[in-house]
Amino acid sequence: MAAATALVTRLDTAPSRDYRVQPNNVDAEQALLGAILVNNDAFYRVSDFLLPAHFFEEVHRRVFEIASSLIKAGKVANPITLKTFLGDVDLGGMTLPQYLARLAAEATTIINAEDYGRTIYDLAIRRNLIGIGEDVVNVAYDAPVETSPRDQIESAERRLYELAETGRYDGGFQSFSNALTHAIDMAAAAYERDGKLSGIATGLADLDRMMGGLQASDLVILAGRPGMGKTALATNIAFNIAKVYRGEKQPDGAMKTVNGGIVGFFSLEMSAEQLATRIIAEQSGVPSYKIRRGDMREDDFYKITDAAREMQTIPFYIDQTGGISIAQLAARARRLKRQRGLDLLVVDYIQLLSGSSKKSDNRVQEVTEITTGLKALAKDLAVPIVALSQLSRQVENREDKRPQLSDLRESGSIEQDADVVMFVFREEYYIKNKEPRVGTEEHIKWQTEMDLVHGKAEVIIGKQRHGPTGSVSLAFQADLTRFTNLAAEDKLPERY
Repeated sequence: MAAATALVTRLDTAPSRDYRVQPNNVDAEQALLGAILVNNDAFYRVSDFLLPAHFFEEVHRRVFEIASSLIKAGKVANPITLKTFLGDVDLGGMTLPQYLARLAAEATTIINAEDYGRTIYDLAIRRNLIGIGEDVVNVAYDAPVETSPRDQIESAERRLYELAETGRYDGGFQSFSNALTHAIDMAAAAYERDGKLSGIATGLADLDRMMGGLQASDLVILAGRPGMGKTALATNIAFNIAKVYRGEKQPDGAMKTVNGGIVGFFSLEMSAEQLATRIIAEQSGVPSYKIRRGDMREDDFYKITDAAREMQTIPFYIDQTGGISIAQLAARARRLKRQRGLDLLVVDYIQLLSGSSKKSDNRVQEVTEITTGLKALAKDLAVPIVALSQLSRQVENREDKRPQLSDLRESGSIEQDADVVMFVFREEYYIKNKEPRVGTEEHIKWQTEMDLVHGKAEVIIGKQRHGPTGSVSLAFQADLTRFTNLAAEDKLPERY
C-alpha cells in the first residue's frame, strides 16, 4: 500500500539494530481505517473487541478514536469530518488530510474488516504480554523490600488473566438456537447426575430440592451468628460433594466432572488440621473432642484410621493462609482450576478477607469490593462459590432470633451481589443458655422446649434468584459437627 511508505520507512531505515521491534502490522491498521472511512458499517464489525489502544501507531489510535466517537454519535466519519478534530500533522512530507484521503482511496472493500481487526487485536495482546514479561523481569531484579516473590507471582497471574479476559472477540450476541442447545445439555447432565439436579448436589436432600443443587456461577452466602454451625455446614456440604466425585476423560484428554465435584476450601479462620479433625469426626462417628484429647477406645481409633484411609483420594483442597486479599484468593482459585480442576469454591469467611488496598479506612467499601470480586470470580470460573459471613449483633436484641437479610454485616453489597443468601439457625443454642434452676416449674417447661428443638437446625433461604425462599429443617449432631437430613414425622416408624 503506497500510503504505508511514510510510516514503514522509519521502521526499516536501520540496516542492523540491537533491538527487536514489538509485533505490529501497520498495513492491517491502514486497511481497517481505510475501510471504516469508506463505509462506516465496517466499524461495527470490530467495535465489540477493538479499542484505540490496540493500534501500534499513535496517529492510527487518534484516527480510530475520533472516528468511533463520531459514528457512535450518529455522525459520518470520513476524511473531511475527521480533519476538523485531528488538526494537521506532518507525516514525512504528507499532511494528515492527505494521508486520510489516501487511506480511503486505497480501501476497496469492508469484507475483510473483521479479519484486519482481529490481527490488530492479537498483535496488541502480544505487545501487552511483552510488557508483562518485562515487568516481571524488572521487579524480580529490583524488588521492593515489602514485596515477596509469592506476591509478584500472584500479581503476574492476575494481569495475565485480566489480559486473557478483556476485550475478547468471541463475545457479543449469540443465536437463540445456541442458548437452547446449552439449556438442553444442562438438562441432560441433570438427568444423568445423582439426585436429578441441574446443580451440584449438597448431599442434603431437602436443601437440594429447594435450590436444585449449587448452580454454576452463583455466589451463595451462608450467614449466621457465632455458634450456629456455619463452618460445620459448609464443611459438610463441601465434603459431601468431594466424596462422590466422578470424572470422565474426554477425547481431548481433559477431565469432565460427571458427578460430585473437585472442591477448593479457603479456611481463613481454622487451620487445615482443625478442618481435617472435624471431617474425620463427621465421617468416623467419633466426637472431635475425643480425637483432640486422645480419649478413645481401640475401636474408635480403628474407625478414625478407616475413615482417613477412605478420604485419602478425595479431591478436597484446603488453603489455610490467613488475611489474604480478594485478588490473591482469585489468583489461587484460578491456579487450582488450571492445575487440578475446580467445581466448588468455599470461603470461610468474608470478613477475614481484605480488599486490594492494604490501607482502606472504609470497611463497607472494602466489603463491597470483596463481594463484587467473588461474584465476578464465580462467573469467570463458572463454578458456585459458597462464602460464609458473620451477622450483626442486632439479632441478639430481638425476641425472635431468626436472622434476616438486614442482619448481614457491614455492607448491603453482600445481599445485592449474592444469588442465594442462606442463614443457619439453631434455636437449641439460645434455649440452652436460658436454663432455669433445676427442680422448678420453669425448668420442666424449659426441658419440654429443649426436647422439641434438640438436635435440630434450620437453614433459612432469605434470597434466591432462581427459586423460592423458605426454610429447610436439618438434623445437627453437635459432638460430630455434622448436619444431616432430618427424617419427616410421617416417615418415622410407629411409636409404641
